[in-house]
Amino acid sequence: MKKTKVLVGGCFDVLHIGHVKFLRQAKSFGDYLIVLLESDANIKKLKGSTRPIHNQKERKEVLEALKFVDKVIILPDVVNNIFYDNLVKKIKPSVIAITGDDPIKDKKLIQAKSVGAKLKIVKKYKSNSTSSVVKKIL
Repeated sequence: MKKTKVLVGGCFDVLHIGHVKFLRQAKSFGDYLIVLLESDANIKKLKGSTRPIHNQKERKEVLEALKFVDKVIILPDVVNNIFYDNLVKKIKPSVIAITGDDPIKDKKLIQAKSVGAKLKIVKKYKSNSTSSVVKKIL
């Protein structure tokens, strides 16, 4: 039986309810949920010098503990659009799931089309972002 693969990506630094709802809904689009997990270096570049809170190995272990996550692929420190495009072609997902405010939505749409996948928007759940949670803690 061929499984319908769903692909998502992100940092997932301090896992919160918004992450859980995003991943659960993404899994509902298929049978097999694959998470591309950003590197510590990339998170530091995107979010600032105090991030990530948890290293990539720890974030991977937390994600793998979720029953609806089937596979976590850790991304290397140095990635570019060609790397992501090639990885998507290798995985061949049926669905790429994103949030509606994904800043690289257009790139992901091109990637989805390149492998005959659908781009699906996961309904945004109102919750605190990891950055806002970290600020509250500090």
